[in-house]
Amino acid sequence: MPSLLKSSISIVTINLNNAVGLKKTITSVLNQTAKPHEFIIVDGGSTDGSIGIINEQTENNLKWISEPDTGIYNAQNKGLRQATGDYVLFLNSGDELINKEILEKVIPLLNGTDIVYGDLLIVELSTEWVKKYNDPLSFGYFLGDTLPHQGSFIKRSVFDSVGRFDETLRICSDWKFFLNAVCRFNCSILYLDFVVTRYDFSGISSDPVSKKRMADEKDTVLIKDFPRFYKEYKELFELRGKYPLLANSRAVKFYFKIRNIFIRDN
Repeated sequence: MPSLLKSSISIVTINLNNAVGLKKTITSVLNQTAKPHEFIIVDGGSTDGSIGIINEQTENNLKWISEPDTGIYNAQNKGLRQATGDYVLFLNSGDELINKEILEKVIPLLNGTDIVYGDLLIVELSTEWVKKYNDPLSFGYFLGDTLPHQGSFIKRSVFDSVGRFDETLRICSDWKFFLNAVCRFNCSILYLDFVVTRYDFSGISSDPVSKKRMADEKDTVLIKDFPRFYKEYKELFELRGKYPLLANSRAVKFYFKIRNIFIRDN
C-alpha cells in the first residue's frame, strides 16, 4: 500500500563538459508535473558552456556547484552530501526522465522501501531498446548485471548503513553499492514494471575500452568483500564466455537459481 505521506526526492546530476546533455537533463527534470524536493547539479569545472546553461535556470529548488573532482563517484558523493530528500535519484548529464509525468507516477510508490527501481530506455547511436530489470535479485544476478542508478530511487538513509560510493573505483562503484545493499545488508526492494529513464548509452561504463577495467574492479570487490563466492564467479564467467548458449539455457539458469536459494537458506 502506498504511504499516506508523500516521500520527497532529491535528484543529483553530475556533469563535465557535456553542455548538450546537461540541457536535456535539466529540461526533463524542470518540466515534471510533480517537482522534486531539490535538484542538485555537481559540475566538475566545465569549460564548454555548461555553467551558462545552469545560470539560465531560475528554479529556487536548484542547487549547484562547479569545481574539480576526482571522478564520477567523488562527484556523486558531493551531491549526496547536499541531498536532503527522503530518496535520491542519480540522473547524470545526458540522461532524461522518460516523460513529464514520471515523478508524479513514482512518488506515491515510495512507501519506505529502501530501493525502488524501474526500467531504462537505452539510447544508442542507431537504435533504442528497453532494458528490463525484472529478474529476481540474488548474488548470482549481480555477477552479471546490476541495478540502474539512473532508474533507482534510493532511500537516503540507506547510505548511512551501506556507505557512500567507493571513490577508489572508477567504473563500478554503483555496482558495488547495489551488490552490498541487496546481498549483504538485505535492503528492501521494489521493482517498478515501467520505464523510468531514457539512458544516454555513451558513458564511461558503456565504453568497450572500459570493460577490462570494469572486470578488474569487480574482481577486486569480490575478492575483498565476498571471497567465498569469488571462485564460483570466475567459473560462471568463464562458462558464459566459452559456452554462451549453454550458459543462457533455462536449465543452467534454474540450477544457479536453486543453488542461490540453498546458499541463502543455509
